[in-house]
Amino acid sequence: MQTPITLLFELGIILAALSVLGAVARRFSLSPVPLYLLAGLALGKGGIAPIPAAGEFVEIGAAIGVVLLLLTLGLEFSLIEFTASLRRHVPSALVDLVLNAAPGAVAGWLLGLDGIGILALAGATYISSSGIVARLLADLRRLGNRETPAILSVLVMEDFAMATYLPLLAVLAAGGPWWQAALGVLAAVGAVLAAFAASYRWGHHLGRLLSPPDAEQLMLRVLGLTLIVAAGAELIHASAAVGAFLVGLTLTGETANRSRAVLSPLRDLFAAVFFLAIGISVSPDDLLPLLPAALALAAVTTVTKLVTGHYAASREQVGRRGQLRAGTALIARGEFSLVIIGLVGTMHDNLAPLVTAYVFVLAITGPVLTRFAGAFPTAKARTTASSTQ
Repeated sequence: MQTPITLLFELGIILAALSVLGAVARRFSLSPVPLYLLAGLALGKGGIAPIPAAGEFVEIGAAIGVVLLLLTLGLEFSLIEFTASLRRHVPSALVDLVLNAAPGAVAGWLLGLDGIGILALAGATYISSSGIVARLLADLRRLGNRETPAILSVLVMEDFAMATYLPLLAVLAAGGPWWQAALGVLAAVGAVLAAFAASYRWGHHLGRLLSPPDAEQLMLRVLGLTLIVAAGAELIHASAAVGAFLVGLTLTGETANRSRAVLSPLRDLFAAVFFLAIGISVSPDDLLPLLPAALALAAVTTVTKLVTGHYAASREQVGRRGQLRAGTALIARGEFSLVIIGLVGTMHDNLAPLVTAYVFVLAITGPVLTRFAGAFPTAKARTTASSTQ
């Protein structure tokens, strides 16, 4: 077999560069996500150093990266606890939908888009990036925070909403009849509910099947099952992230602890590739013309996500700093918004560049705001502290 020298060289340079960027971010106690995104922008189409040989690997690695991020996130929680949190946050999901889809719909109407374009832009502003948020919570060591169940409940409900939204949008964009869209939505919703019910009822048996004494066998079994479930979730437009998260939730106790230990290095590698891939998918030439409009839309939806996180965290009786952390954690947009535009982007000249610029702005600013959110006491907390001295 001939060794692909160019591929090996490009991957080596990429990984070395990501290592340096990660070290710089850690030096200043920041998440490396924004730096990885900027590195991808420099390596993509129109960038300063394209990577033609490694492009396919990065694309495949990105898909694996988001699966591993959500799998390891699910390993941190129990299915029973998370199901209770989901029920408690149905109102949070409704607030999230109304507040964050509306700006995209209004912007689409002002831009003169047709109904499908308005629907697409509403979806792009509504959905947060599960992959970016999962990495941020781990990087900033906030998985055990009181506001984290609220954040995850909102994210998972968004992904469930995508199970109905994507089949509908795909059929409408292709010019299909309404009944075909309705059937696709019903099939996706039914499959998601069936998968969740099966995980809830029989998931406890999974740990026994996936807990061999050998660490290599454990990694292969858990990863293999997760990829199969993720593929099935994608098939019904429910998102690979939801499938991976459900697998993680079903593994508890010693099996979950061992799985985290063996999968963490893989997660870190492919998560870096995932963020790099988002940057590579963006062309600098596409960003600049619509950057002012993207910045305006980003400013509005930053506020609406802050309100969403504030409301969701308040339902967990979290304090103001935790509410602020929850809001900023939800700001980042990413993979789903780009998928949505991939379905309809060719139908509208300005839609794809606008959403691409919008995603890139929030994928960078979101993690930065999240890092500093709640790092300093609020005015009320300072007053309380000074009064006790």
